[in-house]
Amino acid sequence: MAKVVIAAVGSRGDTAPLIAIGTRLQQAGHEVTMSAQSIFEDLVTSCGLRFRPHDLSLPGLDTAAPGMVAPGVPEMSDIENPAKAVMRFMSPKGMQATGEGLLRTLRDEPADILLLSPFAELAGHPLAEARGVPSIGIRLQAMSTTADFPPSILGGWSAGPMLNRAAGRFGAGWVERYCAKPIAALRSQLGLPKVSARALRRRRTEAEWPILHGFSSTVVPRPRDWRRGLEVVGYWWPPRPLGWEPPADVVRFLESGQPPVYIGFGSLPMPKAKAAQVSDLIGQALRKAGVRGIVQSGWAQLAVSSDDVLTVGEIPHDWLFDRVAAVAHACGAGTTGAGLRAGVPAVALPNAGDQSFWARRLDKLGVSAGTVPLKKLTADSLAGAITTAVTDPDLRANAKAVAAHLATEDGPAAVLQTVERLTT
Repeated sequence: MAKVVIAAVGSRGDTAPLIAIGTRLQQAGHEVTMSAQSIFEDLVTSCGLRFRPHDLSLPGLDTAAPGMVAPGVPEMSDIENPAKAVMRFMSPKGMQATGEGLLRTLRDEPADILLLSPFAELAGHPLAEARGVPSIGIRLQAMSTTADFPPSILGGWSAGPMLNRAAGRFGAGWVERYCAKPIAALRSQLGLPKVSARALRRRRTEAEWPILHGFSSTVVPRPRDWRRGLEVVGYWWPPRPLGWEPPADVVRFLESGQPPVYIGFGSLPMPKAKAAQVSDLIGQALRKAGVRGIVQSGWAQLAVSSDDVLTVGEIPHDWLFDRVAAVAHACGAGTTGAGLRAGVPAVALPNAGDQSFWARRLDKLGVSAGTVPLKKLTADSLAGAITTAVTDPDLRANAKAVAAHLATEDGPAAVLQTVERLTT
């Protein structure tokens, strides 16, 4: 039996899938502690895992990183420039503050192995080195260099093998330079010798440091030019909270008519004025398409209200998506996977980062009725895509076929196998 610590830094979409790993490890008899921001305590503990909070302290952000707080938290509900706040969090100072928060929480936490989400690696690598324990990278995005595509965080484009590789190498080098000072500071705090970020990455590559990717090879085939240790293992489906029951008003709405279309932007924060504009646009689009809708308020605090539209809070996607006609979403990695698992057509509404990458994957799988970037979203474009999604039989057939493949995979089992290999 191993003492396993899972370090998650990010939004709900970055955190919830890792709970699936924790519950599987715990079921196998391992002692699991999960560290995430304090706002996710109920999310983690309601699934039966031990929780250790870590919050960063950064001037201008108070105790929570932007885009990583729950609806109703003053810092995000009142913020007028989310993009600027996110950039502050992503600055070297923000990265160092995040790493220091993790070190304060985990420095003395008993651990035989560390499981590190991408933002947790900055502090997790030196912590594992200082403690003399192994670690595993656990990623929801494909970021390692390959000829097949650029790092997913750069979007959905592809410029051929040479330029795709160049983009990957450039991205890795940029991260090393950008994070050089935070890495040096965190290593110093742990009493470790000075080593450049580039040399540290080379060490991990030569040691074939394991990085497990929590998505399906049906969706993103494992690149043939990835080194050993980089594996695509299948999705990590977030478990439902223990004793969870669907809200009565949602059940009544679903039973009162034809299956609705889900629309949501997940953990994407928006200024109040933008959220009001998008909410109005969604209502118009649903009326134009002549369909019922379920809108998830999310961190944008969307609000659409009519007899044929219900606005909801957090509801497990595995329950809700099985009961809708189509899903229109921003294409975060987790929501993309949940829609594929449910076997329903999609409408891609990407905004930034890896969302365009997943939108392109939905299109390649033949399950997307169209990609409408958020900045170009109109009532007419959304209504047209929704109409296609609910009427095109080929989209639904393709979606069902993908779902059948996903049902045969067991992503958490691969993580369990790797943990046990490294701790025995």
